[in-house]
Amino acid sequence: MKLSDFEFSLPERLIAQHPLPRRDQSRLMVVDRSSGQVEHRIFRDLPEILGHRHFLVLNNTRVFPARLRGRRPDKDETIEVLLVQEVEKNLWRALVRPARKTPVGQVIEFGDLRAGVEEALDDGSRLLRFRGITDLMARLDRIGETPLPPYIRRPAGHHSPEDQERYQTVYAARTGSVAAPTAGLHFTTEVLSALRRREVGTCEILLHVGYGTFKPIRCKDIENHAMDGEYFEVGPRAAGCISRYRRHGRRLIAVGTTVTRVLEHLGLQGGIPGQGSSGVCDLFIYPGHTFRLVDGLLTNFHLPRSTLFILVCAFAGRDFMLERYRDAIHRHYRFFSYGDCMLIL
Repeated sequence: MKLSDFEFSLPERLIAQHPLPRRDQSRLMVVDRSSGQVEHRIFRDLPEILGHRHFLVLNNTRVFPARLRGRRPDKDETIEVLLVQEVEKNLWRALVRPARKTPVGQVIEFGDLRAGVEEALDDGSRLLRFRGITDLMARLDRIGETPLPPYIRRPAGHHSPEDQERYQTVYAARTGSVAAPTAGLHFTTEVLSALRRREVGTCEILLHVGYGTFKPIRCKDIENHAMDGEYFEVGPRAAGCISRYRRHGRRLIAVGTTVTRVLEHLGLQGGIPGQGSSGVCDLFIYPGHTFRLVDGLLTNFHLPRSTLFILVCAFAGRDFMLERYRDAIHRHYRFFSYGDCMLIL
């Protein structure tokens, strides 16, 4: 299929720049694939829409403050660093701007924290070695910035308590992502409690979201696109929970594209082992994929021509999704990470 098949025109004013005052105030478009019926609700209505025949699978990854602003010694300038992957303890692959100022051997200072450039990789990123520190994550919590997506605009060096809290799910537990699993941003503890009262099952898995989630597709034929690998875990408890619910005929609702990719990755391997599974997921889901584990999908509204929008089209049909997106634009739904969401049943 051609990348141009997944194009649509989105007014910039619909790209949400800030979260709503309450997470569960987001609008929710509810779509039934079999009947074509569409409802327009509010996210806090989710417990009324689902019931004991459903169960939700959540991604409990936690975003860490991966953006740093430093300088070269004795230089009055700013070097922006985005940590994207830990290669080994204190050695990170990073995106650096301006890259031309950070050759191999260059030292970058972040206050009293120092990192040296060990390697310049073919894709333009750098390998940075942090020295003289035992707990880098604790230091990042003090000096790092929330790694917001490029379409959310903030002043350089802006530290927002709003972003620190809201670009994180309320059930985030395992640190390791440079982007939030945004479908989960709408949940509140009250909504989760209401789901339990409605006997909607929940379980948690892990996928650490990498910067590749923002990587554009460069090839005209989407089949030639390669996804970056991302670490995942489905623990024994989640594996048992998913197997038990499916055995009882409950329908699995994936909360987000990250959960969908992990579960379908395991589905292609024959299912989820009883003892759980972990590894690297690089599955690219596009139309023609046969869904093996996921029965429903809760997801935000995504960028045109993105792997995320293509996954949604694979799940619900390209023409049908393009029509739903046109309707969302007409009704002024808010798009992307801080935007509204869609439940596809």
